[in-house]
Amino acid sequence: HFSVAHICRDVNYGWLMRNIHANGASFFFICIFLHIGRGMYYGSYMFKETWNIGVILLFLVMATAFVGYVLPWGHNPFW
Repeated sequence: HFSVAHICRDVNYGWLMRNIHANGASFFFICIFLHIGRGMYYGSYMFKETWNIGVILLFLVMATAFVGYVLPWGHNPFW
């Protein structure tokens, strides 16, 4: 498997791919948290089934991010 350092160093525009991916992932989670905040502001938590499905989806997204980020290297890949 290839390390992040290899991709940044040896792949054309690898540094750009890393930065776009990292910033895009952060922006994605910011959007999710804003969406949750909007739901709390407007009282959407009153719809229990919908809110519970949203919480499950949030945990699945966070678990997917964890598995894709940490587990392939067995440690934090950026360090």
